[in-house]
Amino acid sequence: MELIRLSVNEEFVDMRIDKYLSEVLTDKSRSFIQELIDSKNVLVNEKNIKSSYKLKINDVVSVELPEATNLQVEAENIPLDIIYEDKDVIVVNKPQGMVVHPAPGNYTGTLVNALLFHCKDLSGINGVIRPGIVHRIDKDTSGVLVIAKNDQSHSFLSKQLKDHSMKREYIALVEGRVKDLKGTVNAPIGRHPKERIKMAIVEDGREAITHYEVIEVYDKCTLIKCNLETGRTHQIRVHMAKIGHPLVGDPVYGFKKQKTSTNGQMLHARVLGFIHPSTKEYMEFSSELPEYFQEAIKKLRG
Repeated sequence: MELIRLSVNEEFVDMRIDKYLSEVLTDKSRSFIQELIDSKNVLVNEKNIKSSYKLKINDVVSVELPEATNLQVEAENIPLDIIYEDKDVIVVNKPQGMVVHPAPGNYTGTLVNALLFHCKDLSGINGVIRPGIVHRIDKDTSGVLVIAKNDQSHSFLSKQLKDHSMKREYIALVEGRVKDLKGTVNAPIGRHPKERIKMAIVEDGREAITHYEVIEVYDKCTLIKCNLETGRTHQIRVHMAKIGHPLVGDPVYGFKKQKTSTNGQMLHARVLGFIHPSTKEYMEFSSELPEYFQEAIKKLRG
């Protein structure tokens, strides 16, 4: 069992425990969380509660997550937006709301389930749960991902991630008016010392560097471009929150009361560039902003 302990701040007071956990445990489904509560795997102040329990300030929530079991992940006929494919790699445009690979509470409907239906020859380096997955983006982040179809390609691409030579450019809508037209956030990221489901700026964390550039400034928010030197979990979300401009729609690192109404977290992986494993030529792929993102920008310009 993995034990997660969370301390409730005033932002979540009077929220149902099942809704709260579905917001902080973003890769778990609401039904999975309710099953955890029913099976007494969720305690508040060391006491059993029901899904309808409403949180109080400073409540201590303890969650026991079962270990992932050895699974045979099933192929599912889910449409894929494939940008490019050959014998070594598949480049896809992942929609917002799709989890990249199965995990406890999310065994179906993932990108991996869709890939297994489309393609039988994925690399096995990351095991049965994450075949072919070289890098990930959050469930609520859309955009370009590369998947390896064999172990040699996987190792070659992973090396580019490790030495920071893979190009990754994101578009983000952040809260507030960003004053500096360009900037760099260089701050180490690791697990939050108290809320283990979150990442945070921590002294002994792993190096994390994000370069950002302002594209457009609106009344209450700013459209920016981010280029990653490193690829830490939630890196852009944590770094932008650190400088006072969290992502619009971010339920974990964003403002308690969102100042801009949007359809979820506003982050899109627009460009991905890498050296091809076989040809050794540089390839670059891009994805247009999804329709909901474009509509939000139109409203802001209006």
